[in-house]
Amino acid sequence: MYCQFCHHDQTRVLDSRLIDNGMGIRRRRECLNCGKRFSTIERSQLMVVKRDGIPEEFNREKVIQGVRRACQGREVSESQLKKLAQKVEESLREKGTPRVDSNDIGLAILEPLKELDEVGYLRFASVYKSFSSADDFAQEISSMRKGKGLQANGNEVKKN
Repeated sequence: MYCQFCHHDQTRVLDSRLIDNGMGIRRRRECLNCGKRFSTIERSQLMVVKRDGIPEEFNREKVIQGVRRACQGREVSESQLKKLAQKVEESLREKGTPRVDSNDIGLAILEPLKELDEVGYLRFASVYKSFSSADDFAQEISSMRKGKGLQANGNEVKKN
């Protein structure tokens, strides 16, 4: 690590702390040449391999933008969008690999979005899963109702 003051390449770590729920480390450093102190932040890099094969760094803001579009006109707050994006990033990092396919991001978004806003989920799923007809929507709604134990009329299904 180079000193930001004198550009000497020898520094020592005085203190390290986890930040962003363990997603990064803040280190307090001291230059061995000039003695000045400064802080650095280290984060592990999560790379996304796009459909065309080109990798780019994971960007929470892109997740938020996509979900915001799907939830347009719905009662979904910015803080809820940020929490969802954090959940998505955490689930991707739990895979333990520094590279994920862009398709994996869409999959990671679906479940938390379904819990957040069902209409936003259907909008997002219609694009992500390439719905081509009203039947695709009907099948997805039917599967959502089955997951909740509901019939088509909204009444609960009794389980024996």
